[in-house]
Amino acid sequence: MSYHFEFSWLLQYYPQIVKGILITLQLIAIGGVLGISLGIVCAWVRALGPLWLKPVVATYVELIRNTPFLIQLFFIFFGLPSLGLQLGELTAANIAMVINLGAYSCEIIRAGIQATPKGQFEAGASLAMSPFETFRHVVLVPSLQRIWPALSSQVVIVMLGSSVVSQIAAEDLTFAANFIQSRTFRAFEAYMVSTVIYLVLAILLRQVLAMIGGIVFPRRLAR
Repeated sequence: MSYHFEFSWLLQYYPQIVKGILITLQLIAIGGVLGISLGIVCAWVRALGPLWLKPVVATYVELIRNTPFLIQLFFIFFGLPSLGLQLGELTAANIAMVINLGAYSCEIIRAGIQATPKGQFEAGASLAMSPFETFRHVVLVPSLQRIWPALSSQVVIVMLGSSVVSQIAAEDLTFAANFIQSRTFRAFEAYMVSTVIYLVLAILLRQVLAMIGGIVFPRRLAR
């Protein structure tokens, strides 16, 4: 029995696909910026911060890195309402992505900080900088420069992992694919199209992150 491919439904469901792409892009934009920002703060605490705060951040990082993203998402969306905190689908998805990327990026950025030569910290101290000022003005940029490729890869992984937010009815690209296949019964074609779109988004995101790295760390590309 031969299978006949049918993609005529693309025109009919084009709005759902575009909406799914835009929401996926929104999720990674918010999750990427806030998640990396959270990771920087947590990395500073784990590497150079006050002793009393280190166990708190370490517990957060280990908890997130050793539990499934889907469970984290369910806890935020289904669990927090039990405590009186009701969140919409996209809000819960954004929070889950920020928390998840924050934990993973923390460890990546911390590795960059720990690779910083001791002389850079001494140089900051000789200029009467506080530890935080030394971190901000002397350590942070070179640290990010070292780990930018790894951090970029983690952002792409989180973008691909965002497909599970459809489980709480957030209308991302996977939600659109599920919706289309439930109406057309063309599961192979629906998921083939979504796979190609995710592939294109991942490649474009890598290129954008590489471009940002080239702008922020121009000397890196000159080597």
